Amino acid sequence: MRLLFCIVALLVAVGFQACSNSEYVSIPHDDSSVLDSLDLKDFALLRANGKIVVLGTDESSASIKDGPAMKVSFDYNFMMGRHEVTCDEMGLDCGDLPATDVTFFDAVLYANKRSKAEGFDTVYTYSKAVFDEDSSCIGLESFTPHWDRLGYRLPTEAEWVFATTRGWEPDESWTSENSEYRLHDVCTSYYTLDSICDLTGNAMEWVGDYLVTFTDDEWVDFVGGKREYGPDERVVKGGSYRNSALSIKQYNRGDIYMVTASAKTEYIGFRLALGTIPHASQIGGFESETDSTVSVSVTQKKFESLAATTKAKLVFREDKSGNLFYVDFDKNELVAKELKVNVSAYHPDISPDGKWVAFCTGIEGVDGESELYVRKIDASNQSLTKLDVKSAAIPRWRVLANGDTVIVYVTSAANNKSDESFAQMSTWQVKFSNGKFGTPKKLFDGAYHGGVSDDNKLAVTGARLLRANVNGHSEVWYNGEQACNVSLNRNNTKNTLFLDFSGKTGRLIVREVYETHKRIFIADSAGKLIRTLAAPEGYTFDHTEWVPNVDSLIVATLVNSDGAHRKLVLVNVFTERWVELAQGQELWHPALWLDVDERIFVPPLLDIDSAGVYYTDQMESYALDLRVKMEWFWHSHDTATAVVLGSSRVMFGINSSFIQSESVLNMGFPSGDIHAISFLTLNYVLAHMPKLKYAVLEFSPDFMWDKEALFWSPVYRNSPGFKYDKTHKFWKDSIPTGFVELVEDSYKPIAEQTQPYNYDEFLMPSNGWGKATVVHDTMKYELDDPEVDYNMALYEFVVNSLTKKGIQVILVVPPQNPGYAKTGAFGIYAGRRSHAEELLKRAAKLNVVMMDENKMGKHDYTSSMAYNTDHLSREGAKQLSERLDSLFVDLQK
Repeated sequence: MRLLFCIVALLVAVGFQACSNSEYVSIPHDDSSVLDSLDLKDFALLRANGKIVVLGTDESSASIKDGPAMKVSFDYNFMMGRHEVTCDEMGLDCGDLPATDVTFFDAVLYANKRSKAEGFDTVYTYSKAVFDEDSSCIGLESFTPHWDRLGYRLPTEAEWVFATTRGWEPDESWTSENSEYRLHDVCTSYYTLDSICDLTGNAMEWVGDYLVTFTDDEWVDFVGGKREYGPDERVVKGGSYRNSALSIKQYNRGDIYMVTASAKTEYIGFRLALGTIPHASQIGGFESETDSTVSVSVTQKKFESLAATTKAKLVFREDKSGNLFYVDFDKNELVAKELKVNVSAYHPDISPDGKWVAFCTGIEGVDGESELYVRKIDASNQSLTKLDVKSAAIPRWRVLANGDTVIVYVTSAANNKSDESFAQMSTWQVKFSNGKFGTPKKLFDGAYHGGVSDDNKLAVTGARLLRANVNGHSEVWYNGEQACNVSLNRNNTKNTLFLDFSGKTGRLIVREVYETHKRIFIADSAGKLIRTLAAPEGYTFDHTEWVPNVDSLIVATLVNSDGAHRKLVLVNVFTERWVELAQGQELWHPALWLDVDERIFVPPLLDIDSAGVYYTDQMESYALDLRVKMEWFWHSHDTATAVVLGSSRVMFGINSSFIQSESVLNMGFPSGDIHAISFLTLNYVLAHMPKLKYAVLEFSPDFMWDKEALFWSPVYRNSPGFKYDKTHKFWKDSIPTGFVELVEDSYKPIAEQTQPYNYDEFLMPSNGWGKATVVHDTMKYELDDPEVDYNMALYEFVVNSLTKKGIQVILVVPPQNPGYAKTGAFGIYAGRRSHAEELLKRAAKLNVVMMDENKMGKHDYTSSMAYNTDHLSREGAKQLSERLDSLFVDLQK
C-alpha cells in the first residue's frame, strides 16, 4: 500500500511554487518505539542503534573526497524508503521510474510536503525559496535541517551506508553493463535483506550531508559537515545506470563532476528516510589540512619530445589545498611549486607571454557568483589583481588584432540547459596591461566559456549542452546530448573538444559502449565530429583543454576508477602519443602554455616520439654515429654530389674537408656493412639525392661473411626513426615540414662517445698501425659459404640500381695494417688472403671503378697515417680523401 497516497494530487496542486516553512505538526518522538508503531509499507525499519559503520576508505587509489576511513556509531533506529521516490509520487508523467533531474532543494521540499500531508514534523526550515524557469528550486535561504524532528528527510550518508551492509550487489543492479543507458522502474533489480532496492545503480541518490573531508575521529550520529564557505557541495551515493558495476563503491561520495545543491541531472534522484537523530554531530569549525604532495612525472627531454620545446609552463589546481601549482619546464630541475592565493582557485589560464595566470572562484556547471583574479606565475609574489565586476568565471586569454591582450570571461558558468537562463548569462572581455584591468566590454549574450575565436565568429560552451554561437546565431550541437569540458582551439582550425556522458550519438560514432568521460570528442567549426580519442585503460578524462596555438596537443586530467584525479597528461590527438606530466591526490584544471615562437614546428601527422629518432638507449653505441650521419643526410641530401657509404674505415678515412671537386656526404658508420649500405642506398640515397654523381661504396672482403642479423638488424629493429620512415615510404613523395628539425633535436647523448673524435669532423689522432691482430679464425670461412654469394649479389644489385640512375659507383678498399701481408689473413676480422684476392676480382667485374688503397697490404700509408690496425688517422684521411678528389676530377674529364 502506498501510504495514503492522495499525495500526488497535493503535490500537483502545490507545483513546488509555494515553499512556506511556517507550519508543521509536532508529534512526540522521545519514545524510540514510535517507529515500530508506524505502518509505512514502502519503508523499512533499520535497527542501527548500537551499530557502527565505516564511511570513506583508506584505499590509496580513492579520491580525497572519499577518505580517510571514518567510524560512525548510531544511538537510534530509523526508517528508509524501500525504493527511490518515483515520478508518480512526485506528480510527474513517467510512472514508476525514479524521479530524477531534481535538485537537492527539490528533494528537501518534497520531504517537507510529504511530512505535512501525513501529519509529521517538517524537518527542514528556510526563509525564502528561489526557483528557476523550470520550477526547480535552486536555493533556500537560511536553510536549516532539524535532526530532532520526526518527519521525512533525506537519509544521512551514514544511514545510507548502513542500509548497504544488509546487501550490496552492484553486479545485479542496473548499471552500464545492462541498462542500455536508461532508467528502469524502481525495484526491478537487486533487493537487500531489508527489501530495499536500487541502492546501487539505476539512479544515483542525494543524501542529506554537506560534503566535507572526513577525519580520523570516531563520530556518533554523524550528519555531515557544516557549510562555512565555498560551493554548496553535497554527497551523492550509489552510482547510476551510467556507471559500471566495478566502479560503484559503498564509499563513493560524488559524481564525475562537482555536485552542488542546485545541480540536477537525469540520473540523480533520491529516497527518503524517517526518524529523529538525537545527538546529531557535524564536522566543521576548524582548519582543514592543506599540505599537498604533487610530483612531476616527466623528464625535460621526454616533455620536449612531445611538446617540441622546453619553454613551457603548466598551472593547475591542487584540490586538497584549493591552491594553484605550477611547473616551469625550462628549469633543469622540474618541480611543482605552490602559488598560494588565499581564495579557492579554479580554471587557471596562462597569459600569452607566459608570465601571468588568471583564475576564478567559480566552477563550470555550478551556479553562483564568481570572482576573477590575475597574479604572476611566481611563488614568491602572492599579490592578486581582482576584476571589479559582480561575477566573472572561467577566464581565457587572447591577443586582439590591435595587439591588446585581453581576458574573455562569462558572468556565470552554471548549467546551460535552459534557453531562458542561458540567455540571461553573458560573455565579456577585458583588457589587461601592466598588471591592471581595463574596462570590460560585452561580446555576446550567453555564457560561452569554452572559448571565443579570434574573429568572434565562433564561440562555444558546455556544462550540460554543447552550445555554439556561429556568426551571431545560437546553436546546440551534438544532438542536444550532455557535454562538458568544452574547449575551442585558439588557432585558425576552430576545432572544439569536449567530453560526453556516453550518450547515443557518441556510441553510434564509436560503435561501442564506453564509460562517461572515457573519450575526447573533437568537432570542426560547423559542429561536425571529426575525431575521437579514448583515455588509457583504467582511466577516464576530466578538465580537458587545448594547448593554445597548437593544433594537435591537449592537456587533461586522468581520473581512475575510484574517481580520483590522479594524473595530468599531455597528448597528441593525431598520433595518440601520451606523456604523463604530474601525479597527485586531486589535480584539476591543467593549463599548459608553450612559447610557440621557440617551438619546433611539428605538423600534426608527425609522431614526435618516432619521426627522426634514429637512436635510442636500446641501441648499440655504434648506431649513434649513424644518427649523426642521418642528420647530415637530411641537411645536405639535395645539394651533395657524392656520397660515401660503409664502415668506420671510410667514416674516418674519407673527409669532405680534403675534397674540393665535389660536395661530399660521408654516411659511413661503425659496422656499416653491405646490408647497411644497401638499406641506406635504396631507401634514402636514390630517393633524396637529386644532384648525386658519385657513390663511393666501401668494399672490404670481410663484409662478405656478415649476416644481416649481425649488425644491421639490431639497428633497424631498435630505431623508431627508420621504422617510421618506412611506414611513410621513406618520404619519397615529399619531406614534411618540420621533419628536419625533429631529426636535429632527436636523442644524441655525447656521453656515449667512446673514441677520440667529435661529431663535427670524424677525424682520429695518429697512434700508428700497431700489431697486425687477427680476431677470428680465418679457417672458419669459405668462399662457398651462402653468405658470400648473397652479399656479392647484394653488392651487384646496389651497384646496378645506382648506375641505372646515371650515378658512377666507386668501390674503395680502405688500407689496413701492412703487417697483414706477412700473415695468412687479409685483415683483423678474418678472411684468408687468397679468398680476399678472389673477392676483389669479382668486385672489379661489376660496373664500377675500383679504388684499391690496400693493395693486399702493399700500400704507402705509413704508420703516422694510422689510428690503429684498420683505421686511418687525420693524416691518412687527408691522403685517401685527396686521392679520391683526384679520381673525381679524372672521371669528370
